[in-house]
Amino acid sequence: MKALKKFIYAWIDKWFLHGCSSYNPLEVRRSCRSKEQARAIFAAHGIPHARGDIFFSPWRAWRFGKKHGFPLVIKPNVSGFSRGSHFPINSFPELWKAALMVKIWWPWSVVEEYLQGRNYRILVGNGEIISVIRRYPPFVSGDGRSSISQLIDRENDIREKMGLYPVIHPIPKNRTIRRYLGKQGLSLDSIPQQGQEVILFNRISLAPGGVVETLSLEDIPAENQALFLHILNLFRANILGIDVIMEEGIEKSWKEQRCIFLEVNSRPFTAMHDVPRYGPKQDLSEAFARLDALPVDDQDIF
Repeated sequence: MKALKKFIYAWIDKWFLHGCSSYNPLEVRRSCRSKEQARAIFAAHGIPHARGDIFFSPWRAWRFGKKHGFPLVIKPNVSGFSRGSHFPINSFPELWKAALMVKIWWPWSVVEEYLQGRNYRILVGNGEIISVIRRYPPFVSGDGRSSISQLIDRENDIREKMGLYPVIHPIPKNRTIRRYLGKQGLSLDSIPQQGQEVILFNRISLAPGGVVETLSLEDIPAENQALFLHILNLFRANILGIDVIMEEGIEKSWKEQRCIFLEVNSRPFTAMHDVPRYGPKQDLSEAFARLDALPVDDQDIF
């Protein structure tokens, strides 16, 4: 049985977790595996999180929407890299579609409140905050002369010259991007005004062209830093990638604004911290060297 579990984990690691760190023992990874588990721990310790529900039948998601209203997000209970996530959902037709499409990724799904704000990943490990990044969906800024298509080409060239590939992806001009532009009354041929920011897709994940910005710990209040480390201790983890949305920004105390802690990642994708599109490149080698020295039980078992 142990050999089978190792085989399964090796397969999952190869196809779904390539580039993700592996510093946590099996017990910790099991406690972080689903979004439901994370939300239960957040609730038990007074950490702000979205009201939500786990559903198999889309009718349960519909009842949640009827009770709590919109906007909402629907996502698989077990997943990563924003796979299968649908947001913001602002109507019942959108909810029905998302509740069915999410089943492609996992039979049990999450419906929860959606907060429009700034999205962060906090990498905490071995009792310290290693790196904080803000994540952006793919976007371009207009110059009053160039089409969106030309702006995308220009942005992709900048990313290539910065050496961000293959961790950060080029912005595609596929059907998904064109459809999202169409919802805004735009197309690839549209010419944005000077300084106009055009969001090309709603997800902050890397695959559709999302990017990251590194942030300085000096700009983050002590109470925020203490909360991030507290979450690491709650899960008894060696390392976590903590995902949080803050309405006004991480530079302001979490106690003075609306914020939602979304989930914790026991095998965070640390590579994206090394390739910021904005902000300085950080040297995290010493922090990872300390993590490398930690003993990890059942590291290769699912």
